[in-house]
Amino acid sequence: MGHRKSGELLQGTLPLLILRVLVPEPNHGFAIARRIQQISKDVLRVEEGSLYPALHKMELEGWIASEWGLTENHRKAKYYKLTRTGRKQLKHETGRWDAIAGAIAAILQEA
Repeated sequence: MGHRKSGELLQGTLPLLILRVLVPEPNHGFAIARRIQQISKDVLRVEEGSLYPALHKMELEGWIASEWGLTENHRKAKYYKLTRTGRKQLKHETGRWDAIAGAIAAILQEA
């Protein structure tokens, strides 16, 4: 087994992070990735190769909706916003994550 690269996300956590970052306001892909990196103090990095497929899948699931807009630099970009279904999913995913994190913490403290 090789070492995980620093910043590599655990399987299944990306949708949770994207949903959470979109709570305050809609945003475009690059800004979403940048927010995750900033808030995590550079511990978590989202590569384009996983970000855009995740956004696409989440849009198909109805968790987010998108529309074209202009970035701060006046570039055309797709802006993603949370839907009502996405808010429900965020609650569900957060509960799931809390349970997993709690279980891992319990195992680590067992010794």
